[in-house]
Amino acid sequence: MMRRLKWFLILLFAAFSPLQAEEPVKPNSLDELLKKVQTIANQESATNKQRETTFLQQKNQQQRLLDEAKQDLKKEQARSDKLKSQFNANEKKLAELEKELHLRMGSLGELFGVVKQVAGDTKGVFDNSLVSAQITNRQALLKDLAQRKAIPASTELEQLWFLIQQEIVESGKVVRFPTQVVMNNGKSKDTQVTRVGVFNAVSDGKFVRYIPETSQIVELPRQPASNYVDAATELENAKSGTVNTVIDPSRGAILSMLIQVPGLFERIQQGKLIGYIILALTIVGLIVAAERFIKLFITQNRINAQLEQDVPSTDNPLGRVITVYRQNPRLDIEILERKLDEAIIKELPGLERGVALIKVLAVIAPLLGLLGTVTGMIETFQSITLFGTGDPKLMAGGISQALVTTVLGLTAAIPLIFLHSLVNARSKRCINILEEQSAGMVAAHAESTAG
Repeated sequence: MMRRLKWFLILLFAAFSPLQAEEPVKPNSLDELLKKVQTIANQESATNKQRETTFLQQKNQQQRLLDEAKQDLKKEQARSDKLKSQFNANEKKLAELEKELHLRMGSLGELFGVVKQVAGDTKGVFDNSLVSAQITNRQALLKDLAQRKAIPASTELEQLWFLIQQEIVESGKVVRFPTQVVMNNGKSKDTQVTRVGVFNAVSDGKFVRYIPETSQIVELPRQPASNYVDAATELENAKSGTVNTVIDPSRGAILSMLIQVPGLFERIQQGKLIGYIILALTIVGLIVAAERFIKLFITQNRINAQLEQDVPSTDNPLGRVITVYRQNPRLDIEILERKLDEAIIKELPGLERGVALIKVLAVIAPLLGLLGTVTGMIETFQSITLFGTGDPKLMAGGISQALVTTVLGLTAAIPLIFLHSLVNARSKRCINILEEQSAGMVAAHAESTAG
């Protein structure tokens, strides 16, 4: 029995003893073991009482915090009910005020719609107006008014009226202002631009246009005819007074069509190879006709001078024929006549040279024009076969060649025929004088022989 009690005390001591890193001290006797067990039990009892006290204190504190939280919740619920009732009252009052605002607005709502529409239309006009190149940043208010969802203020309406009035006033002015102009080579240049209302703009003697997307003034890729450019330059150089100039009322549409009109050399290029051949033949014919006309004019003047002189000169055909006559005073009439005919025949190539060539060129030129016409129409029908008739630009090349070659052929033939007539008439006149004088010399020789 004592042995069992001893083991029970040891287990009880092991159960209530604190865990320690070092080995527990073994009691030497049962009294020490009992004393240790009692000491440990007292310590555990004190610890449990302390824990109980701490728990009771915390429980009271938690109860107090719970009571405070319940009071705060009650206050917030009361405040929520108050705010909810106030919100409902405000909603009701807001609905009444909106109804009253709608009634009071009346025609102001319609006015607001008109303002938005006018602002949008005016912004579109300002975006493409030449005035915007001089007076910038005018579209901000217009853009805001066009997108506004509230009624604008009276000051904003006055500003809108001012901008519209400004555009009207500026459209009737000729103004010179400094700005940057983008040249055709892509470089910008600081220069003066002369603006004619909202229609035209000129800089350094050249027409320019305003690009709304980039808010830049750029030089036209090509200029219209020289008479338009000269009129614009005269306006640009004027200091005061009245100047005759050109105005594009379409604000650039007519001017863009004028610069697309091909010039003389571009028209010739449309004739392609046949057009160049006709032009070359025309130049050759004009050169030959001019040379022949000058040569025959000089020859005829020398023949007329020889008619007034008794001494023959070898610098003209008549003088050379008279020289043959005087070198053979004793020949028979028939032989003398043959001698004179031979002298006249020798002079004919010099007098008729080039006349036939001019005639041939005058005939060939319109035939080449007809050839170019047929070639151009063939090219046109080929384009129609490949691409159809949906795009007229695809047929324009062949039609241009057909018409231009016809024009070139007729343009070459008309002056060549006229020049051929003049040269041929002058040549015939010189030959007739030689034949008349030759017949006269034969008749004079016959009279002298008969006498």
